[in-house]
Amino acid sequence: MIELSRQPLLKAENLSKSFGGIHAVREVSFAVARGQIKGIIGPNGAGKTTLFNLITGFYAADAGAIYFNGRSLNNLVPHQVAERGVARTFQNVELFDRMTVLENVMVGRHPKTRAGFISAAFSLSKARKEESGIRDKAMEILNFIGLSERAADPSTSLPFGFQRVLEIGRALATDPLLLLLDEPASGLNAGETRELGRLIGRIRDKGITVVLVEHDMSLTMEVCDEILVMDYGRTLAEGSPREIQQDPEVIAAYLGEEPFA
Repeated sequence: MIELSRQPLLKAENLSKSFGGIHAVREVSFAVARGQIKGIIGPNGAGKTTLFNLITGFYAADAGAIYFNGRSLNNLVPHQVAERGVARTFQNVELFDRMTVLENVMVGRHPKTRAGFISAAFSLSKARKEESGIRDKAMEILNFIGLSERAADPSTSLPFGFQRVLEIGRALATDPLLLLLDEPASGLNAGETRELGRLIGRIRDKGITVVLVEHDMSLTMEVCDEILVMDYGRTLAEGSPREIQQDPEVIAAYLGEEPFA
């Protein structure tokens, strides 16, 4: 187990967001330590994805503050948040259908490119060298996620579970400090979910902090160091997997009438 830093990598203070009078997120505060895998759970409509959208700049908060690596993320747009070192995946798989598996990961390196438009347009040596480096890095990532043998295949030819993994690979191509995974096990079978859990562990072992929104409780309880439970946009509970499993309010609101075995 990686020793967690005392200084939070991500910190949210009293975040709130409403849509047409409906409070999607209400005064939510939490912190994520460096090297941590943190889970966010709750019923549908609890505000989990809205929270991700606030962190990554897709939504502007009505109130509250977000700090990443000691700097404010408030009022930044998505590409600026990504440049700071935050990457994410989405509930629905969002791949480039007309690109190969390798090309999808290469796209993720775009924020790291330095060759200008003119160099790229005329395929000058600087641009060619940079593209070669991007290709090499993308292949390294595909090897890490177990898809190197499918590099030349169209992304749409992959089974759904592999498409989920490819999307994670594309996010890793940005060299994030923090990876936000939005329901990555959705649509996966039990075996694929176990493999996903192992991949998440390996990602953390590479020094990348992970925040996971997930409905699969077996995966969440297995991989997470700490869990935040949301309900109706508010924080219901926060603690270790064991503490969450035994919390009476969580059991009643989300996990069912009986605690986990």
